[in-house]
Amino acid sequence: MYYDFFAGGAEDQYTLKENIEAFRRITIQPRILVDVSRIDMSTIILGHKMSAPIIVAPTSSHQLAHPQEVATARGAAACNVIMGLSFTATCTIEEVASSCNAVHFFQTYVYKRRDITELMVHRAESNGFRAIILTADTPRLGRRESNIKNKMISPRLRNFEGRISTEDKGSNLKAYASGTLDPSLCWKDIAWLKYHVANSDLVSTKAIEAGVAGIIVSNHGARQLDYTPATISVLEEVVQAVNGKVPVLLDGGIRRGTDIFKALALGAKAVMIGRAVVYGLAAKGERGVKQVIQMLKNELELTMALSGCCSVDDITRSHVKTEKERFLCRMLASS
Repeated sequence: MYYDFFAGGAEDQYTLKENIEAFRRITIQPRILVDVSRIDMSTIILGHKMSAPIIVAPTSSHQLAHPQEVATARGAAACNVIMGLSFTATCTIEEVASSCNAVHFFQTYVYKRRDITELMVHRAESNGFRAIILTADTPRLGRRESNIKNKMISPRLRNFEGRISTEDKGSNLKAYASGTLDPSLCWKDIAWLKYHVANSDLVSTKAIEAGVAGIIVSNHGARQLDYTPATISVLEEVVQAVNGKVPVLLDGGIRRGTDIFKALALGAKAVMIGRAVVYGLAAKGERGVKQVIQMLKNELELTMALSGCCSVDDITRSHVKTEKERFLCRMLASS
């Protein structure tokens, strides 16, 4: 049941598969005879330096995978990467903040009860969280059929105990969502959220106009609307629309260091990793989280070396070719 909760996607799970398959259709164009004796993977996101362009994506209910959700935070901190804490975490904001000395981001929705969103944002700020991530693709909960089949019960969400009821029969995730998610959410609500955020930011053109400090290209881990494009397939379009005004992050489908390299080449400043980290947590707790992150870092470093890139800034658009580009090359060659 719990594996299905983390691994599953919406309906036919086409987008879930496509998030991964789309990476495989992108090839790497390496450069040789480059001095790569020193590789620097570090990058800066919103003023915070990280050892690698990797952020632990906000993922709900880590205690379904391991008794201690704070083990994720400690594992990320040990690897010097940022962790995003989900609004629907099974541990409190305060527990994560006190578990380690590290940079954390906090993910939220704008709920029907705006006072709850406002309270959680202020709690995150007062506990040293450095950015607010607004999830904007959930006016209603996507149809996750494995959760319905398993009659998945929402776990204890300690950040808003006593504020939102999740009591219901059977699979109460839908009941919880319908009582809390706001289908009227629109661009003006980003301005409302920004007004209530004192020192932290992070939520295309409309987004920048609304005042966000960054954009995450995400399809919610393919858990909302099925048959939407893979995130990597639309990344470059978003990067071009943003035109360098704010950093663009990519979420979805990352399984290898080569995937990270491809995302960086297409313009992402960093990538977000969700499921892989949760699987590491389930297997070995904090140690498993560290092993997953370190494995991805090792793979990225090797990919950079073999591609002739000494730093993440050396990774450019010319280092990858998409399926469309290869098709056009074949067409030109045959004409």
